[in-house]
Parts: sequence; structure tokens; C-alpha cells
Amino acid sequence: MPALPSPYPTHQLTLDVRPRVPVTLDNFVAGNNEALLLALRRQLGARDGSWLYLWGTAGSGRSHLLRAAAAESCAAGRPGAYLSAAQGATLQMEDDLLVALDDIDQLDAEGQAALFRALIQAREAQGSLILAGKLPPQHLALREDVRTRIGQALIFEIQPLDDDGKGVLLIQNALARGITLDADIVEYLLRHGRRDARWLMGVLDALDEASLTQSRPVTLPLLREVLREDCEPELPF
Repeated sequence: MPALPSPYPTHQLTLDVRPRVPVTLDNFVAGNNEALLLALRRQLGARDGSWLYLWGTAGSGRSHLLRAAAAESCAAGRPGAYLSAAQGATLQMEDDLLVALDDIDQLDAEGQAALFRALIQAREAQGSLILAGKLPPQHLALREDVRTRIGQALIFEIQPLDDDGKGVLLIQNALARGITLDADIVEYLLRHGRRDARWLMGVLDALDEASLTQSRPVTLPLLREVLREDCEPELPF
């Protein structure tokens, strides 16, 4: 059967993704990222001014990991803050603070200056940072002094999930919504759908909404209807 066309219209399946489940380190499907998760958990307790850098493609789980790290830091009684690149200029390293700064490749000049100051001040403040971007440090379009300092971090590339991992991701997130996904639904999505996790989670959101609004169980026919509304030409049967 032919694969589904790409790119898809993004109004429903990609950009309007609003997770209904808590973002935690425990519900991140690790796949081949066990060492990364171990280092991230250690960083939550670091008070030595160190920083950790994660990089990976869109949909790899960067934001999930950073949001979860900041939330778990706060839950453990340590101040933690998640900042997007647009908030980068507001970054200030305070005592004992853990900062999770996302999409650093998108930082403007003020954001880069704020990050440079934070990297210098982190040790004295007994704080730590977790940084994330879409490229390895040497390829980041940032100030040379910022890029050099980031390169001194412990660096991990977020490894993409294989099909088994994506299946676990779908089933786990569906169960958190009170949905049981039959094997044929998971197989259909993995065989015919786009391969990135963000798209799969968007499909799950749309499928959940369709099930609720139409008072119908989640089945393969319902999935096909949901996808037909967002994809052309017609899907395979």
C-alpha cells in the first residue's frame, strides 16, 4: 500500500496539540535514551553550576524532558523554571535555581547575553541548567562565546524511537486518556502515518476528540474518518 502523503495540513494534527496528561520523566518513553534520562535525573540534584545539553529533531521530546525536569525540581522543593527561547532574555540565575531553557538555537541577541551571564553565575549561585536545541553545539548559530561554553556541557543527542517505542508511546498516552487502542489502530498508524511522535500525538488528540463529540468508540473506521478530514488524497483501506 502506498504511504500517506506528506506534508499534512497542520491545523489539527500537528500545531494544535494540547496534551491532556501530566508531563513527567516517568512517562517519557525512553527507547535508547536511558543514559540521557539518568544524566537528567542527576542534573536535578546538581548544585555545582553545571549544565546539560540535549539536542534532537522536532518531535524528539526535548520540550517534554525540559518541562518535566523543571516540574520535578519544584516538586522536590528546589526552585525550577522552564523557559522558551522567547523568554530567554528574562533568564536570571538565582540561588539554588534549576533552569530548563528550550530551543536555544532560536535565542535572540538579548537571550544569548542572558544565557552567557547565567552560565557564568551558575556556580556561585549553586544552580544548574538544562539546555536544549535542535543541533549539536558546534552547529548552533549563536555567539561564539556562548556556543563554546555550551560545548563544555555533558551533551546527549535524543535518539528517535523505533516503531516498537512509538507503539508504546501511543498506547501509554491513550491509556492516560482512558482509551484502549486495538493493535490494528497502532499498526495502521505506524504503517501509513508520518513517523514523528508529534504527529502521532496530534492524531491521538484528534481521535480522542472525535470519539467524545460523536459518542463513538475508538475504532479503525473512526481513525480513518479522522484522518480523511485532514489528509488528501483518500487513505488506503
